[in-house]
Amino acid sequence: MRNFTFAAILASFVTHALAASAQPAPQRPASGPRLAEAATAVPVVSSGTVTLTLAEYDRLVDLSARPVRPPEVPPVGAVLSRADLRVRVDGVAARGTFTIDGEVLRAGPTRVDLVSGGTVLDARAAGRPVPLLVDGRGHATLLSGPGPFSVAVDWGAPLKTAPGRVSFSLPAPAAGSARAFIDVPGDDADVHVSTGLITRRTSAAGRTVAEVTLDPASVAEVSWSVRATTQAAPARDARLLADVLTLVTIAESEVRLASLVDLTVVQGEPRTIEVALPNGYEVASVTGSSIETSDDRGGRLVLTLNNPTLRRHQFLVALEQAHAGGSLTLETSFPAVLSAERERGEVAVAGIGTLDLAAPERDGIRRVDVREIDPALAALARQPLAAAFRYRRTSATPPSLALEVRRFPDAPVLAAVAERATATTLVNSEGRALTEIVLRLQNRAQSFLKVTLPPGASIVSVEVAGQPAKPATASDGMRLPLIRPGFRPTGPYTMSFVYVHSGAPFARKGEQQMALPKMDIPIGLVEWEVFVPDWFSVSKFGGNMITGDYITVTSPGGGAGHGVGSGSGRGVGEGNIAPALGAAPGQIVGRITDENGAVLPGVTVTVKAPYGAQTVVTDSEGRYRALNVGSGQVEVTAELGGLGTNRQTFQFNQQPRQVDFVMSVASLQETVTVQAEPPVLNSSQTFTPSANVQNLQRRAAGVLPVRVDIPRAGSSLRFVKPLVVDQEAMVSFRYKRR
Repeated sequence: MRNFTFAAILASFVTHALAASAQPAPQRPASGPRLAEAATAVPVVSSGTVTLTLAEYDRLVDLSARPVRPPEVPPVGAVLSRADLRVRVDGVAARGTFTIDGEVLRAGPTRVDLVSGGTVLDARAAGRPVPLLVDGRGHATLLSGPGPFSVAVDWGAPLKTAPGRVSFSLPAPAAGSARAFIDVPGDDADVHVSTGLITRRTSAAGRTVAEVTLDPASVAEVSWSVRATTQAAPARDARLLADVLTLVTIAESEVRLASLVDLTVVQGEPRTIEVALPNGYEVASVTGSSIETSDDRGGRLVLTLNNPTLRRHQFLVALEQAHAGGSLTLETSFPAVLSAERERGEVAVAGIGTLDLAAPERDGIRRVDVREIDPALAALARQPLAAAFRYRRTSATPPSLALEVRRFPDAPVLAAVAERATATTLVNSEGRALTEIVLRLQNRAQSFLKVTLPPGASIVSVEVAGQPAKPATASDGMRLPLIRPGFRPTGPYTMSFVYVHSGAPFARKGEQQMALPKMDIPIGLVEWEVFVPDWFSVSKFGGNMITGDYITVTSPGGGAGHGVGSGSGRGVGEGNIAPALGAAPGQIVGRITDENGAVLPGVTVTVKAPYGAQTVVTDSEGRYRALNVGSGQVEVTAELGGLGTNRQTFQFNQQPRQVDFVMSVASLQETVTVQAEPPVLNSSQTFTPSANVQNLQRRAAGVLPVRVDIPRAGSSLRFVKPLVVDQEAMVSFRYKRR
C-alpha cells in the first residue's frame, strides 16, 4: 500500500462518483428550472486522504483515458420481410388488402414505406388506424420502434380495358417476398402477369384464382382475356402443324428416346395437346416454356398450355425403355401429335459403346445422310450418329423403325504411355551406380506410375513436369505420382527420377550385368547411356538391348531440361544428329560440306530404295538421317541449287551406313556419281560422354541429396530398345582394367 497525496482530490471525486452512481436515480423534476438546478448542483466532497494500491490507481487512470464509444445505429430504420395480397376483381375495379410484416430497427418514430401506386383506402396496425404519408416515394406510415409490426393496407385500382382483354396495375412492396392471390371472373381464365411467376391456377364457381409470386419493389401488369356476353362467338377447331425430331440412343442396358416437338398453331387457341407415346416406354421428363402441366395417361401424354394465344409451342419429351443388354432386335415408333393435320419427322440413331447397327427402310420412313438432319436434332446427341431417317405421318399410326443391334466387347485403352525413356547411368569402380531416367509421358487416366527397382536400389529424387514430387512405397514396388488429364500441363509432359544402386564391384577383369527398373506403362523407345571409368575397357556386349549410338542428344538448355533430344528422318526441322553420326539398323546418315569444308544446310537428300523413296533436308550442321530404308540397291542423291547434283549407289543390307558428300560449284546439268561403298558404322564402340552425363555429374556433386563417388573421366556405352512393355531392359559387357 502506498499514499498518493497529490491524487487525494481525484480519488475522492472518483469514490463519491461511484457511490452516487450506485444510488437509485432521483425522480424526474416537473419543471424546467428545477431540472437546471439539479444539473448544476455540485456534490460536496470532504477533504482527506484515500489510500489505493498502485494497480487500482493505474486501472482508474486507464479507464479515464478510454474514449466514449457512441451507441451503434442500425443502417436502416425499418425492413419489410413479407407481403401478402388478396385481390378480387368485380365490376370496374380491383380491390384487395396488403398484409405487410416487418420490423422497426431504430428507436422512436420511424418512416416505413408501404406501397407505391394505386389508391390506398385504409391502413391498420393491431386493429387501430395508423397515420399515412404520401410523397414521391408512395404511401408510408410512422411506427415506433424497435420491434416487429404487421400492417394491413386496403388498396384499390381501376381496370383498363382493351379489345378482348382487361388489365390492371399491381404494385409489389419492397419486401423480401411478395405473394398475391388474384381472383378474376370467368372459368379457366388465362391470367398473365408481366413480372413475376404464376405458381398455381384454380377455377371454381365461375371464377379463376391465380397464385402469383411477384418481383419485390416492381409494378406488375395483370391481364386476362374476356368474351362479349351479348354475342357468343362460335368456337373454332384448332388446326396444328407438327415437326417431331427424335434421337434414339442405344445404351448398354436401356434405350432412350428424346423427341423435340415443334407445334405451329394455324387456327384456334388450343388449351391442351395430346401426344401418342410408343409402346413399352416410360416418360422420364417433359420440359417446355409453354407447358403448364403434363399428365401421363398410359400411352397418351396430355399437355396443358399456359398461354393458348401463342402461335408456336416447343417442348421436349424424354422416354426410356430397359433391355437385357448385349445384341438385340428393337422395333420402335416415335411420339406423335394426335390433332396435327400434318406431321413431319426426323430420326437420328446413336449408340454407346462399340456396336454394329442395321436399320432397313419401311413404312414410309427413308434413310438420309446424317449430315442432312436438323441442327437442333444433332445438338441433342452426345455420341456420333450411326444413322438418320425422315418420314411424313399420313395416318393415325406413326411409322416404326426396326433396328438390329450387334454389340461388341469394348477393347481396353491404355491409361498412360511413354513416348521415350532416356536413362543415364554413372558407375564407379566399386559397382555403385547413379541412374537418372527421363520419361516423356502422355497420361489419360492413371494416377501413379508403378516402378520396380533392381534389388538394393533406392530413389533419391522425383520431378513431375519440372516440380518436385514425393514417391510412395508399396509392397509390390514404388509409386510415383502422375498428373491427371485436365490439369496443367494438358498435353505430354516430362517426368524424371534418380535412384542409387549398389552392384558388384569391378575387379581386374570380368563381366558386369546391369538392368533398368520395370515400369507398368508401355514405352515406345528406351535409350540408355552407361558411363564407365576410363581405366576400364569394355567389349562383348549382351542383354536384350541393341548396342550403338542411336540416341539423339541435345544440351540440357536446348531440350526438355534433362538433355533429352528427338531424332527424325525429316531433317533439319525435327531434331539434331549426334556428333558421332551414329545410326540404328535400317538408317542412313551423313554430312554434306563444300570444297572448303564448310557445312551446307538445306541440301535436299533423296534416298531411293527398292520399296520406295524418301526425301530429307540437312540441318544447320549439314547432317541428315534417313529412317526405315529397305534392303537392296540404294541410290542417295544430294541436290542444292547452284552446286549441281551428287549421287552415290551401293548395296544396303540394313547395317547402318554413313554417306557423306562434298559438293562444289558445277556447270549446268552437271552430276557427280560416286560408286565407292560407304563405310558401315561400328555399333560396338565407346563414345564421348554426352551432355546428359555431364549434367548428372554436376547434380551429383552439389544438388542431389546423396553422396556418390562418381568418376569424372571415362567413356560412354549406348544402348537402345524399342517398345518396352512390362519388362526390364538389361545389358551385360566384359571389362578389363587398362
